[in-house]
Amino acid sequence: MTLSDPRRALLPLALALACATTAMPVLAQGLQTSFEPGQPAPAPAAGALQVTIGNGPAAPYAAKRNAGYSGLHALRYSSEGGSARRELFKADMTIEADTTLSWLVLPEIVGKDTVASTYVSLDLLLDDGSRVSASAARDQHGVAIGARAQGDSKTLYPQQWARKAVRLGDVPALKGRRVVAIELDVASADGAPVSGWIDDVRLDTVPRQQPARVSDWVLTTRGTQANGTFSRGNNFPATAVPHGFNFWTPVTDAGALNWLYRWNEQNDAQNRPQLQALALSHQPSPWMGDRQTFQVMPSASRGVPEADRRKRALSFERSHESARPYRYDVRFDNGIATAIAPTDHAALFRFDFPEGGDANLLFDNVDARGGLTLDAATQTLSGYTDTRSGLSNGASRMYVAASFDRPWHSSGRIGTGRPTGYIKFDAGSDRRVTMRIATSLISVEQARHNLALEIAAADTLESVAGRAQDAWDARLGRFDIGDASDDQKTTLYSSLYRLFLYPNSGHENVGSAVAPEWRYANQASASASDDNTEGSATRSYAAVRDGKVFVNNGFWDTFRTTWPAYALFTPDDAGQLVQGFIEQYRAGGWIARWSSPGYADLMVGTSSDVAFADAWLKGVGGFDPAEAYAAALKNATVVPPDRHVGRKGMNRSTFRGYASADVHEGMSWTMEGALNDFGIANMADALAKRATAPAARERYSTEADYFRHRAASYATMFDPAAGFFQGRKADGRWRVDAKAYDPRVWGHDYTESNGWTFAFTAAHDGEGLAALYGGREKLAAKLDTFFATPETADPALAGSYGGTIHEMTEARDVRMGMYAHSNQPAHHIPWMYLYAGQPWKTQQHVREILSRLYVGSEIGQGYPGDEDNGETSAWYVLASLGLYPLRMGAPEYVIGSPAFEHARVELQGGAVLTVNAANNSRENVYVQSLKINGTPWTKTWVPHDLIAKGATLDFVMGPRPSRWGSGVDDVPRSLTARGQHPQLLHDLLGSGAKATLADGRALPALVDDDAGTTVGLGAGATIALTGLAEGTPTMYTLTSGDGRIQGGEWTLEARNGGGSWAVLDQRSGEDFESARQTRPFRIAKPGRYSEYRLRLAAPARLPLAEIELLAAGTVQ
Repeated sequence: MTLSDPRRALLPLALALACATTAMPVLAQGLQTSFEPGQPAPAPAAGALQVTIGNGPAAPYAAKRNAGYSGLHALRYSSEGGSARRELFKADMTIEADTTLSWLVLPEIVGKDTVASTYVSLDLLLDDGSRVSASAARDQHGVAIGARAQGDSKTLYPQQWARKAVRLGDVPALKGRRVVAIELDVASADGAPVSGWIDDVRLDTVPRQQPARVSDWVLTTRGTQANGTFSRGNNFPATAVPHGFNFWTPVTDAGALNWLYRWNEQNDAQNRPQLQALALSHQPSPWMGDRQTFQVMPSASRGVPEADRRKRALSFERSHESARPYRYDVRFDNGIATAIAPTDHAALFRFDFPEGGDANLLFDNVDARGGLTLDAATQTLSGYTDTRSGLSNGASRMYVAASFDRPWHSSGRIGTGRPTGYIKFDAGSDRRVTMRIATSLISVEQARHNLALEIAAADTLESVAGRAQDAWDARLGRFDIGDASDDQKTTLYSSLYRLFLYPNSGHENVGSAVAPEWRYANQASASASDDNTEGSATRSYAAVRDGKVFVNNGFWDTFRTTWPAYALFTPDDAGQLVQGFIEQYRAGGWIARWSSPGYADLMVGTSSDVAFADAWLKGVGGFDPAEAYAAALKNATVVPPDRHVGRKGMNRSTFRGYASADVHEGMSWTMEGALNDFGIANMADALAKRATAPAARERYSTEADYFRHRAASYATMFDPAAGFFQGRKADGRWRVDAKAYDPRVWGHDYTESNGWTFAFTAAHDGEGLAALYGGREKLAAKLDTFFATPETADPALAGSYGGTIHEMTEARDVRMGMYAHSNQPAHHIPWMYLYAGQPWKTQQHVREILSRLYVGSEIGQGYPGDEDNGETSAWYVLASLGLYPLRMGAPEYVIGSPAFEHARVELQGGAVLTVNAANNSRENVYVQSLKINGTPWTKTWVPHDLIAKGATLDFVMGPRPSRWGSGVDDVPRSLTARGQHPQLLHDLLGSGAKATLADGRALPALVDDDAGTTVGLGAGATIALTGLAEGTPTMYTLTSGDGRIQGGEWTLEARNGGGSWAVLDQRSGEDFESARQTRPFRIAKPGRYSEYRLRLAAPARLPLAEIELLAAGTVQ
């Protein structure tokens, strides 16, 4: 459905969904009230349940304070405890096919009780004395109405508005019945006091209208009723093309680089939503901040338009806003209507102005960092923007160019201290102005070229929006979930929108549409913290390189589900995306941990290592696997020269096996490093098998073995006395004594989490993890305790954060024990029951998450925490199909419980994945049996190639757990064999070891486990290694010193006592591409010796920092 003329009565696309806007028309036989003066209100009555009209909640987490949901008032409910019911309104309405009851509710925290007030619901009394709560009626989340059912469903959050809607006509037994009263029902848990607010009560006829196209299920405003106190997504309503160069968005705070659009928190004094600008954005996350911004705002005022942000803001009714991926429309209260349609580098804006006012466009920016030129002679706009947040490392100058279809009356600058100006138009008889605008990171000229390439002179808003919609439907339309509920369709397709919104192109076509030539302005400067915004008013000084680059990704978040979703659903696109980040490696020498767009120093792990390895192992092409591997190898083996790139603590962690507590979040670096190394190991193994040159095959094979053992390094962080993973000091002691250790404490070792969340951070090695806990049953018991131990968000447990952070509050309010679906490190935990041989618990928890943690889409919620570049969305998409990429870096999926009775996905390339779940329902969440392509399947994992070739999964579901998948050999594969402990490589050159030259000079730097201490050696030097620990080394490592090594040549020899020297390994032509790089070498004929020596032959100068002799050993 397209809004062809926003000046006419705007039928919001949101009303086409069951999760419709709450602004519904009053019908004679129905009821509508927001408890404003003159609207229906409950009559005063005595009783245990008190109601009164008030000014709304004083402290909602992410909504406007002291206001109702949609107006200035709301109905407050309160009770001293127990169950209570009272009539709110008389009614006289016959239930027909589209009769719907809906309301908004905000339960309050009373004292420290965050749950009691959630036991609240409206109910309907029928003409025979029965109530709808006793019927089969369900709300949009599949929950019965009635206080007990609503509270038990845990779909209501304290201090947050929730919308509930019940389509009464969907229940055959209710059709024709007459509603005689609307009631309020509370049933507080344990008789505790309750209070809260009710608003926007509606009993009306609401026709169900199905969108004609899948992209019209999407609500881009989903995730915007959120802030730093409580995240329900922390998104903004980006209108764009998939993986596009730009976002275009409405803005409620034009001075912000973080939260651009808040659903209702920044409403005006009358509690109406308002916009301060329509903006260009490149924001990957509010926590990272925006960059390269530019703003436009329509105005109908006479004279010079108002530039003050608060004064120029325009209010609107929520039903007059339509936010879709391919088009944004809003009609303001003053009669101005605006629409935006995007292309990759450009957009078409259409403004309709009312009679009786001027037709103005105001141009502005977030701050003073930019320039604006209004050329009255050519009637064109040009400018540049250097605006960027503190974490927008590498961001270069962006240029804008715009043209208009109506003549200017006048134009000018406004003295705000920012690049602010305006144009007054002759809007003609139709009062309409169209702006075509484009951007470039290269130059103004290139911006104009981009505009010419992407928006033709004959294009209209509808044609541009149509092409954008086609692009979205080409991806979203591959998914068909049959008779899923309207709310599930909005959730799925909106999640797919977020998945394919990121990462973003950073390249431009300097050629033609027929013969494109791709270039990009380099935003991956060698010095990661450089301010890269230098340029003239018309051209950037950033280096322009050949190729395609992609930006905007936080790999610590996205490697878990986003990248495997690309690999499965759109493998061709995935290859281009990977290559785009390899281009960053070519330009800047590293792949960012957090590309924003360059190298932001944030989060732990170099998770592109495992993400890209996983893609290649799943058959994704379109990129050079050797180059992707080289980038990962650099992350894993080179001490980085700058804090913005690589892994932290590597001066010592490479040799100790762990990053110590003196490295910020060192334990987390170790745990994430093991996951990354697992992917590197598997990629190296696959590269070895396909290598044709013996030297390459031998190197890949050696590195595969080395990283396979390093993937077990997570076990070095396990404190058996505490029973948890925790940080270690440099001397090996635990950071906290086991007797004082409390896993509920946040921070310190744990990135955005606590010891409970990191109790299971070994998704690649469930058998090894189980062994550390004492076996599969002990692992299951640990998981049971995890889900039974409540998160309290107690400031006393905030640890190094110093106070309660939003992740703590979110984890508390989802009420799944210590499980924090609000943050990515927890996302694999429900699936770990599979390793314990108890798949029914995975099924139970996964379905609970799918059914109640993704609610509230229609009022700007939809997520239980930060969405993060498609990751939380991809979790929903994959889990709803019954699949999950638990062991990232291995081409396989584990099996959960599908959310839909039928789903069909056409994978890019034409293969079809079909998932059928007979008897599936909200209650029937347990897998009774599974067939894949007609063959019974009992394992709880499935190879990727079986799915990717096209497969049919036929589940049979039931209401009780079955023994399906619980056989001893049905568990997912693991790094460690069943019943064994994880194995690491231990350096035999321990504390008693010595390294000396032939002349007796000691070289302690080579055995001090520190890459920061180096020795400059030359050809002919011989290093004797004595004082070894007992063991048989199978591998040794050399670490380059303060410079690269090219053409290295040496011989490793060993002997016992004064015997003759045996040659263990000879090397020549070996290169170390970086300073302080560690390389492993295999010992062809391992033996037990008391003395080793390394004889150096070339080059003339060979700087070394460390030597290791590595033997495999079990971690107990």
